[in-house]
Amino acid sequence: MFIAMNRFKVRKGEEAAFEALWLNREFLLGRVPGFIEFHLLRGPEGEDSILFSTHTLWNERADFENWTRSEEFRLAHANTGRGMSMVIEHPVFEGFEVVLALGGKASAAA
Repeated sequence: MFIAMNRFKVRKGEEAAFEALWLNREFLLGRVPGFIEFHLLRGPEGEDSILFSTHTLWNERADFENWTRSEEFRLAHANTGRGMSMVIEHPVFEGFEVVLALGGKASAAA
């Protein structure tokens, strides 16, 4: 599996607007082979910002890379510039190959 994450330093006072931007966004990930799940994460508060992260889980890195070259990716990111005034700096991408994954009781029941 592969995890793709983007970290956003959202200006204090812009958290609700940033979350609304994501909550009202059209997600096209479900159309793309290899996509497993998406999370929007709210993290710690800094001096002038709140850390947010998007977290997507893919079957493999190639599936994620195919997503970044797809028409769905282009459409999903067409209006992302309007949220840039809410962040202190450009989002930071991090990609991870999953080495070990353990499931809990909830995943065992599924």
